[in-house]
Amino acid sequence: MTQPQAVVLAESRNHIGHLTLNRPEGLNALTLEMVHLLHEQLKAWAADASVRAVVIRGAGDRAFCAGGDIRGLYDLHKAGKHGIEEFFRHEYLLDQYMHDYPKPILALLDGFVLGGGMGLAQGCSLRLVSERARLGMPETGIGYFPDVGGSYFLPRLPGKLGLYLGLTGNHVSAADALYAGLADVHLPSERLAKIDQHLDQLDWSLKTPEQMIRDIALTELPGGELARLRPAIDHHFAERDIAAIRHSLLDEHRSEYKEWAHATVKTMDQRSPLAMAVTLELLRRGAILDLPDCFAMELHLDRQWFEHGDIVEGVRALLVDKDKNPRWNPPSISQLDPSRVNAFFKGL
Repeated sequence: MTQPQAVVLAESRNHIGHLTLNRPEGLNALTLEMVHLLHEQLKAWAADASVRAVVIRGAGDRAFCAGGDIRGLYDLHKAGKHGIEEFFRHEYLLDQYMHDYPKPILALLDGFVLGGGMGLAQGCSLRLVSERARLGMPETGIGYFPDVGGSYFLPRLPGKLGLYLGLTGNHVSAADALYAGLADVHLPSERLAKIDQHLDQLDWSLKTPEQMIRDIALTELPGGELARLRPAIDHHFAERDIAAIRHSLLDEHRSEYKEWAHATVKTMDQRSPLAMAVTLELLRRGAILDLPDCFAMELHLDRQWFEHGDIVEGVRALLVDKDKNPRWNPPSISQLDPSRVNAFFKGL
């Protein structure tokens, strides 16, 4: 796994295991091979007493990880081949393992941290973001729902931030990630590039890697938007269903929130109505479930979604044909059938 062409690079220095997602041309999107390599290497280091902590990062400066290789799953589905459920099952097993890992895992989040990348990051002990980081769960934009534990960590964000981010799929800045609790500390990108020097020279008799990073990093950043928008987000996204949320946003008349509210409606009108409705139910259920049950619920939906959800059409429109004109089913929020949404959760 240490050859430059490998999709995951691994090496150990100064009692620290270093993992690098190595598909920079594909924004380090996860394949099943990468999932297996990450899981096996983490298991090996868990059993290795000489390795005391792990650092994970993405190659290049464009992305830590922009998600799963959803185009590859689309191709499998269109070819009538098996493997879709296998990918999700093993991805979730990896994410769960990282949450339970017996040693600290430090995530260096630079560039895009989306979907499957969020699943990796949220399982880490310390999540460090550069100013270039953009975090999000953009699944509803391709007719999918937040998975990789999103049903667990999104509803546990302050107020209704998780519902807002899950339904709209909006990305957040490093400052907003810190505010929302999706990241822990900030380090400017020019200092992030030198962090290996600090780790390689770390005196374990004095500090752990977490303590060292916290000493040189910041926990707050100016310039975020979520703190200012929280009152409006908490108000509108507490509504009972997608239609009510949309109506509430349209009814926003406070000058400081009106522009944001109408922009949010425009965003939601571009998302899959079915995916948003399922996401709302998913996050509400996830708020009272433990993490393993959340992963089980997401996998239950995965088994149905390529046949009965909107993901195939979303990937076609945005990644394959790139006409950016998905034909959602149903096409509008007003046509949502609650019984169809509830059907996805039967048998849990």
